[in-house]
Amino acid sequence: MTFNEMYDRYFNKVYNYVRYHVGLPAEADDVTGRIFEAALRNFGTYDAGRGPVQGWLFGIARNAVIDWARARNHRGEVSLEDAGEQAGTEPRMEAILERKEEAGLILEAVAGLDERSRDIIALKFSSGMTNREIALMTGIGESNVSILVYRAVKKMQTFLADKRKL
Repeated sequence: MTFNEMYDRYFNKVYNYVRYHVGLPAEADDVTGRIFEAALRNFGTYDAGRGPVQGWLFGIARNAVIDWARARNHRGEVSLEDAGEQAGTEPRMEAILERKEEAGLILEAVAGLDERSRDIIALKFSSGMTNREIALMTGIGESNVSILVYRAVKKMQTFLADKRKL
């Protein structure tokens, strides 16, 4: 796989992963850019025998998000400004507002999780990684990953149901 193929295949997944942790789109853009710069610099050192390129790339992404959080002391904090902002066609204003509201609620629910659960959820749903891949990347057992995903999703569902009642 070439760097360009990796970039095309994983850019959106990496960006979504970063957005789970970094609230503002502009900052998520910066962090994502740094991730792919590091991947390009180190692409020659990638060893397919040690694991799939996705795991290698998301290892870089996890480190970049941790570095961002340390540098800004934003651990556990998710800004809801511009939540759900996306480029593309111009749908009706009502649909845009509904998506922004829903994305904001989801980001708020994710922000309510502990750091480990937030990271697992981001890996699972932004990158589409399997529980086994997440387990290999994080050093957590595969069954524990399953339990963490289940509990985090249940907690988020409860949060969202409570918010919608208001």
